[in-house]
Amino acid sequence: MIRSASEMRTAARASLSGKWGGAVVVTLVYMVVAGGFPLAVDVCVLENLGSVLQLLLLPIGYGLAVAFLDNNRNGGEYRVEQLFVGFRDYTRIFGTSLLVGVYTFLWTLLLIVPGFIKSYSYAMTSYVMRDCPELKFNGAIERSMAMMRGHKFDLFYLHLTFIGWFLLSILTLGIGFFWLGPYVQSAQAHFYEDVKTEYEDRQTQEV
Repeated sequence: MIRSASEMRTAARASLSGKWGGAVVVTLVYMVVAGGFPLAVDVCVLENLGSVLQLLLLPIGYGLAVAFLDNNRNGGEYRVEQLFVGFRDYTRIFGTSLLVGVYTFLWTLLLIVPGFIKSYSYAMTSYVMRDCPELKFNGAIERSMAMMRGHKFDLFYLHLTFIGWFLLSILTLGIGFFWLGPYVQSAQAHFYEDVKTEYEDRQTQEV
């Protein structure tokens, strides 16, 4: 059973209780490494080199997602090195993340709405790669799609419930995003736990 958006936000706050500082630091480092650093290279060193670096750093996004998943599960402290776990299995993580980006882009070329919907189908891919190390590329993406079947709107609605926090973050000149990011990431990781359980139950019933 998928918990309500309110229940997931409550679970996220509970998971982050006493750990907001570490979660904010991890989010800040992610923003700098994944966005700020490539942009600086693009502007100060060589145009388009930053874009190449941003592409090569795709596993950072995986690291961010699994950091919140793992800490939701074990209650541990957030550590910056969690962002770089994807580099230990670079080919699998990079290749799968790249495919997600390519597929989303191709769907968006058809129309914006199909691309947006497909992005929600692929939203669980990082978590799937974390829990199923044998899955890669289309295998991990297809597992995410199977989990999200019938639940894309549920995740969209969960994201939509953060709109007030989003507007507040803008009013704080962007500073609030350092807290909003961890809040959303933790809630989405809780969402994954629910769709994963439902998917596994469905698979058991079909055997």
